[in-house]
This record gives sequence, C-alpha cells and structure tokens, in this order.
Amino acid sequence: MHDHLGLCRQHHWGLNAFRFVAADGRATPVRWAVVPDKEAAPETTAQAARTDRNFLFDDLATQLRQGPLRLHLVATLGLTDDPVADATLPWPSNRKSVELGTLTLTGAAPEAAGNCRYVNFDPLVLPDGIAPSDDPLLSARSAAYVRSFTRRAGEEKSPSAVAATPARGADL
Repeated sequence: MHDHLGLCRQHHWGLNAFRFVAADGRATPVRWAVVPDKEAAPETTAQAARTDRNFLFDDLATQLRQGPLRLHLVATLGLTDDPVADATLPWPSNRKSVELGTLTLTGAAPEAAGNCRYVNFDPLVLPDGIAPSDDPLLSARSAAYVRSFTRRAGEEKSPSAVAATPARGADL
C-alpha cells in the first residue's frame, strides 16, 4: 500500500530558486515549499482500488467537511554560493527555513467561468521584492505557460467536475 496523500496531505516543493530582494538591493536566494499541517496517512485497500479520476477532489471535499485544512508556506534561505541556475542540484540540508505564512482552506468551489480558467501561472510574474534566479527553466516555463494559456482560452468550456464544498458548520 502507498501513502494516501491527497491534495493537502503532501509537501509541494518549488522547482526553481528565486531571489528575495531587500530594499537596499541585497538579494537572498530562496527555494520554497508548501507543507501540510497533517501528514499523509496509509492508503486503504479501498482507496487504492478507486478508478474515479476525480478522487483527489472528492477526498478534498470530504476533508474540508471535517474541518479546515492548513498549509504552511516555507522558504529555505540559500547562501550566495548555492546553485540557483539548476533546479536539479540540491542545497545543503543545513540551510535555514522560515515560515512565511499559513494558507487555511475552509471550503471549495467549482471552477466557474472567470475564476481560474483565465489565470496564467507564469513563474516570471513576480511581486516587488521577489526576482527570478538565473535558472533558464524559468524562461522556458514562462514561454510554455503562455502558449498553454492561449490554447486553453480558445477551447470550448465544460462544467467543472469539482462540486462545491461548503465550509464546516454550513448546511451540508
């Protein structure tokens, strides 16, 4: 049997390094992760046998009915000589990590027209204070995501396979 991870029970590691840039121009290389409050549980035989392709979303809805899910945004702070131009090269395990915040999920909603359908997850669209690293994959991903977004925008839209999940305590 495998661990039953689900969407909110596994670590999500960022692929590329970025730079946090201070007001004085000093840059710190960072790699980020999203870390769940609750770890994966062993997968049951019934879970392993499922064939429904939406089971991850169904599991998410079930988990949200039991209460909020929390994910922590964590940045690993690199040093100036840590590799930032190649995501396949690990940083030393003794690098300091800092929790930047917590995302609390209390419910889910189906993807309606206008919600996420027209979002381009471009890794180079960054807020002030965050800059890309020298990793050439960032530019390649950016170009591929623009092309993907353009193609998706021209596709016929179908209803979301995800059902709405009210927040805990709402009329279920």
